Amino acid sequence: MRQAILDFTKQFDYEPIIENSKSLATHNSFLLTGMGGSHLAADIVKSIQPEIDLTIYSDYGVAPASKEKKTNSLFIASSYSGNTEEVVEAYTQAQNEGITTAVLATGGTLIERAKADGVPYIQMPDTGIQPRSALGLSLLALLKIMRENALLQRVQQLKQILQVPALEESGRILATQLANKTPIIYTSTKNKGVAYNWKIKCNETGKIPAFYNIIPELNHNEMNGFDLQEKSKELGKQFCVILITDEADHPQNQKRMHVVKELYEARSISVIEQPLSGKSPEEKIFQSLLIADWMALHLAELYNHEAEKVPMIEEFKRKIA
Repeated sequence: MRQAILDFTKQFDYEPIIENSKSLATHNSFLLTGMGGSHLAADIVKSIQPEIDLTIYSDYGVAPASKEKKTNSLFIASSYSGNTEEVVEAYTQAQNEGITTAVLATGGTLIERAKADGVPYIQMPDTGIQPRSALGLSLLALLKIMRENALLQRVQQLKQILQVPALEESGRILATQLANKTPIIYTSTKNKGVAYNWKIKCNETGKIPAFYNIIPELNHNEMNGFDLQEKSKELGKQFCVILITDEADHPQNQKRMHVVKELYEARSISVIEQPLSGKSPEEKIFQSLLIADWMALHLAELYNHEAEKVPMIEEFKRKIA
């Protein structure tokens, strides 16, 4: 895992190639089915350019939509392994319904079927790393299939911008602060994909429970669960809120984050501010995610966990097979 983090920016050298590209028209609307690490790139696209008409679905099949929507959209079957059963079912549904389809995978059933069916596909290189660690490859492939070439070129420039080793100390300090705590990651709706990425890095790399929510929604419900009193105050000691702040957020949401921090700390809930920093949305996002990678790695070391593999997920897959 350490080497995967250190090598991360090498992923931006990747030049995705669309096979069967002659049958791929330009679309302005997209439906994507992906599970786990296979929808993280789509989450990031929504964070960078929320105006893009991209529906992300993490379940069996194609996202429920009107016939007109399906007719006018490109369906993207995204599965890093190419064998994710929810996504394979979605591919089958899309083909049966005549929905224009494209595939993103490193191999497996989806690539085999795309080749046989003449469906446009990008076969990403299988470098042996976990899907969550291959976010650069997945993002470039997704942007290529969506024909978002300007954003693709901007993302590739991150190789010269991101200083991965220099971010390790920030991650290590965060891991130390989180010792014996359960992280809850809060951010704005715009940066929901960032918070979700932080959460799964804690879950899959750090192998600890972690949760996330978004402002302003949490101000109308979850927040009140931390209004702990004498008999319940011990519950709060196990949590630590990581507040991902962004100067580009709506001014009222910035104010909300400040007040949340004030109210939580007054109730003895630990809060750590983690500002996004960088000159572009994509730089801010990936700087943050690399800090999260380092944090999760150091959490794994803190608890003597193996950081790379996901044995409980693999055990689950075997039991449902």
